[in-house]
Amino acid sequence: MRDGIRYDAYCIDLSPAGLRASSTLAAGRGWCVSKAIALTACCRAAGIPAGLGFADVQNHLSTERMRRIMGTNVFVWHGYSSIWLEDQWLKATPAFNRELCDKFRILPLEFDGREDSIFHAFDREGHEHMEYLAYRGEFAEVPITALQVDFAAHYARLMKSITNGDFDQEVAVETGAD
Repeated sequence: MRDGIRYDAYCIDLSPAGLRASSTLAAGRGWCVSKAIALTACCRAAGIPAGLGFADVQNHLSTERMRRIMGTNVFVWHGYSSIWLEDQWLKATPAFNRELCDKFRILPLEFDGREDSIFHAFDREGHEHMEYLAYRGEFAEVPITALQVDFAAHYARLMKSITNGDFDQEVAVETGAD
């Protein structure tokens, strides 16, 4: 899920259809929430209890255009999966695919089924990468209305601009990666 579905910050679709696991799997790309939804659905299909977790994070690595449009580096409703394994709930974030991690010089998250795998605080050079600011909770279903309300309040410019960007191209240009 992490590497097979490309991370794309500009494919945010907060409609019920856009937040379906099948939509993300068919597109082959998604953002943290849609990729967490897909991972959760795959776990459930395999008979593994799973839910959706959300937190607000400060992400120190994003594209210049993304920061300009958002007006912040705080991402509300960052998504992860909560998976029941070996008598415990574990957090797993499938957001950033290996190729994107390589471009941004961060280590890809590995999930071993024994410990949480939610973020790396620092990149490969020791610079700040991501910080969890507040947990919003874990849910059996996507809290679509809350997502829609908060995204409209926090990211009005982003929601109007996301359809005309190429996230992969921006990352490649800014990081010097091919």
